[in-house]
Formats: sequence, structure tokens, C-alpha cells
Amino acid sequence: MATTSAVCSLSRARISLSEDLRAELAAIDPASDCDRLAELSGLFHSAGSVHLRGRGEVSVHLDLSSPAVSRRAFALLRGFGVASQIRTYRRRAFGRETRYQLHVEGDARALQVLHEAGILSAGLAPLPRPPRRLLSRACCRAAYLRGALLGAGSLSGPRSPHLEVRSETAEAAEFVSAIAAAEGTPLATVDRGRHVAAYAKGAEPISALLAVAGASNAVLLLQERSVVGATRARANRLANADHANLVRTGRAAHRQLRAARRLRDSGRLAELPRELREVAELRLRHPSMSLRELGGKCEPATSKVTVQRRLQAIIRLVEP
Repeated sequence: MATTSAVCSLSRARISLSEDLRAELAAIDPASDCDRLAELSGLFHSAGSVHLRGRGEVSVHLDLSSPAVSRRAFALLRGFGVASQIRTYRRRAFGRETRYQLHVEGDARALQVLHEAGILSAGLAPLPRPPRRLLSRACCRAAYLRGALLGAGSLSGPRSPHLEVRSETAEAAEFVSAIAAAEGTPLATVDRGRHVAAYAKGAEPISALLAVAGASNAVLLLQERSVVGATRARANRLANADHANLVRTGRAAHRQLRAARRLRDSGRLAELPRELREVAELRLRHPSMSLRELGGKCEPATSKVTVQRRLQAIIRLVEP
């Protein structure tokens, strides 16, 4: 039961991070029409499908996991004068979560906007990627990445953070990776059979990509977690080092004490040179005292290194 609970908690954490990221990105309102078109293009290329209805009629659907993203897509389309409908349904698998579908009927205005956004060709065929003219500027590439993250992005962490954008084809995933690389944040790609993903691992590359997309809150969260994690790891290393030092010191003191006792019990202690006899007697009187403290009690006071050397000489007298 404990293992199941841990897995569920991890799953909820991943879902929460992805939802927080989508909510933040969905709240960004691009300032220019070119950015809105690029974001719309990223949304439809990552989460859209084109349906040919016969007699030259076309409709386009978006399938989304977040109400915030569906409202964002609805607002983008409405801003270009395109009507759409939001519908919901429950998936039959994976927890039966609610999904959101945005339906766009292919009237003249909708087809014009979808063509301008690089979603449909002039002949109403679906385009695998938008034309270069749409992503010629850095702001448009950032908007396209934001749309792709809204449509098919996921973020897990904060331990071992992982960001990915899923695509149906390797070509689509490689295109997302190329757009990210153009902004200085290259992504790797992996084919998982049912889908292909462009992904990044680690707080630094993920933060760079999220900063390009405009998710400043998510960047701050990752950086905060990274700093806390690094600090905790350093504290653990120091604690482990201190513990190891204490163990080594304790074992060394035990050997020294055992050797001094054997010399005392055999009557050989009185035959030792004064310096060795003095440090052996000090160890017998102070079993847990450090070498530095023992050196301070010598007459005259001596260094830690000298005390250690004398105690090693005592140990060699009784150990083969």
C-alpha cells in the first residue's frame, strides 16, 4: 500500500506541474497578430486534427487536457473572427479524466485564418509544419513553442525535472526541436512507438526553454527547487563526511586505548621513553579526547601531529 501511495503522489505532482505550466502560459496575451497566429499554429500542429467532410468541406478539431488552454484557443480564434465550440468528454482510460475539444467549422473566415496560421494549405490540405514566413521572428518562434507546450507539453519534477512536447510523427518532433534550437534551447527527440517527443532534462535547459515561452513562474519554481536540492545534497554530503570522520576518529582512539592498556597490564608502560609514556597515560585517562586536546595536556604542550606519531609508535609496540 505504501508503494501505491507513493506512486499516486508522484503522479499527482507531475499533473500539478503540467497544469500550473499550462495555466501560466494560457494567461499570456501576445501583443501582435503575428504572435497570435504563431501560437495558434503551435496549438493546432500539436493537438489538432483536420477532418474532410466531403464536397470540399473541412473542419478542424483541437483535443486538449486543460480548460484554461481550451479557453485560450477559443479566445485566439475569436480574436481573428473565427467561431468555435468547446465540448467535453471523458477518456475511457487513464483515470477517465475530462478532455476538451474545440470544434472549428470550415467557413470562409476560418479557412483563411487556418491558412494564414500555416495549418492548412491553399488547397485545404493539412500542413505538417508551418511555412518559414510565420516563424521568421524570435517572438513568433517563442509563441509557436508556447502553443506547442499548451497543446501537448508536460512537465514533471521537481526532482529530476523532465519537459517534453509530444508529436504524432518524428518530423513534427524534430521541427519543435529545431524551433527551440533556433532560440538557443535545443531539445532531444525520442520515439516511444505511439508518439514521438521532443524533450529536455534538468533544471537549466528546461528553465531556458520555459523562459523563451514566457513561463517565468515555472522558471522560478524550478530554480528554487534546484537551489534547495543542491543545498540539501551538500548538507547531506557534509553530514556524511562528518559522520565518517567521527567513525574513523573513534576507531583510532579505541586502538590507541587498547594498546596503552596492554602496555600497562604487561608492565611495559613504565619502561617506555617519557614522551611515549606520557601520551599513553593521557590516553588512558582521557579515552575520548581529541589528539589536539591531548597535545595541550602534554608537558610541554605539543602538536596534534606529534601526538598522533607517538600514539602510532605505541600501537606498533603491541600489534604485529
